[in-house]
Amino acid sequence: MPRIELAYFAQPGEQPGRRVETRATSVSTAAALHEELCAAYGFALPAGQIRVAVNAAFRPWNRRLKEGDHAVFIAPVSGG
Repeated sequence: MPRIELAYFAQPGEQPGRRVETRATSVSTAAALHEELCAAYGFALPAGQIRVAVNAAFRPWNRRLKEGDHAVFIAPVSGG
């Protein structure tokens, strides 16, 4: 099972109670990983309302994941 380094910003970080983690997963895409995290942590925001970056670049949700990838889930933020 590949191990993926995860980071969460804004609301997604509040739900698991941590901002970073390493997760072993059997899923193969960023979209499937998001679904897995929704089931595990109850993320309230659907994939259509957040962005995913893999290895420091925004990627499509069908991006295949591999061992050691660093994925970041970024919710919309506001402020000034």
